[in-house]
Amino acid sequence: MSLRVPKAELPAELRENMTKQLGAVPEPVEVVWHSPDVATSNLEFSAKLAEWDTADAGLKSFAHMAVAALVGCGWCLDVGYFQALNQNLDLTKASQVPRWRESDVFTPLERDVLEYAEAMTNTPPTVTDEMYAGLLDRLGAAAMVELTAYIAFVNMATRNNNAHGVASQGFSEVCGIPLAERTVTSGAASTA
Repeated sequence: MSLRVPKAELPAELRENMTKQLGAVPEPVEVVWHSPDVATSNLEFSAKLAEWDTADAGLKSFAHMAVAALVGCGWCLDVGYFQALNQNLDLTKASQVPRWRESDVFTPLERDVLEYAEAMTNTPPTVTDEMYAGLLDRLGAAAMVELTAYIAFVNMATRNNNAHGVASQGFSEVCGIPLAERTVTSGAASTA
């Protein structure tokens, strides 16, 4: 996949800060910068999301990768593995998120969060009362609200990247883990 709109030129200070923070400027920012208001709002909301701490960060990261795998956002999977490394998550688990149903590395709670992330991502969504209640019982109301909002935002980001043709940027190469391919089911595309 190639970018469907060329990268925009970012202000020098923003480019330098992102390079210091991540080692490179994220292509989604360069693409969306054609509308600085949209890009700035997205960056500000992303920063606010990073401050949320009621729901477990690892669960949110795995949920993000599950959404990315289902939507087919290679960039989000790429950066998700990079973030998993920086959050000291289990990299074996992170590498298995795209095929979590076949993998035996996840706890029952992690499996339920991955299922919930996919159910929210399906079109139309397939979240059931039982699925929601099971997580609510274990996470509590505040964490459940946070997890749900987080997954909703990730859906927006993955679909935005996909529509613009943003692909993997190589962030995950520092992880040294093989990336699992998603098992193809019901017409879904495999991601690598």
